[in-house]
Amino acid sequence: MMRELFLGLVVFLGAGAGGVLRHTVNRLAPLVLPMTFPVATFFVNIVGCFAMGVLAGWFTFRGEASGQTLRLLLTTGLLGGFTTFSAFSLDAALLWERGETGLMVLYVLGSVLLSLVGVFGGLALIRTLLS
Repeated sequence: MMRELFLGLVVFLGAGAGGVLRHTVNRLAPLVLPMTFPVATFFVNIVGCFAMGVLAGWFTFRGEASGQTLRLLLTTGLLGGFTTFSAFSLDAALLWERGETGLMVLYVLGSVLLSLVGVFGGLALIRTLLS
């Protein structure tokens, strides 16, 4: 029980740091590239996904069993707070590597489309309730 609480705290601290990093990118990006394209989110997703690939590969091929704490801090915590797109992309890559191509396509298309439906549906609900 204490181990799980400790690991939860590790994830919490990593997610906080990742959230601060994302906020920093969100604040600095318009100063560097003032445009209407969501460059901050675009950058965060690409960098976060690259970092997730590097870390997942490292922990898979070089990590030790005792590396669980560091893995949780950096992947679930830091990158999870920085961008959840990295976790989504890793899940899709793992399905692909397992030969589950159909499931990967379903996961990617379903996640993107249903997430957009969810956002637009939530916006429509609030517009209706508040008008």
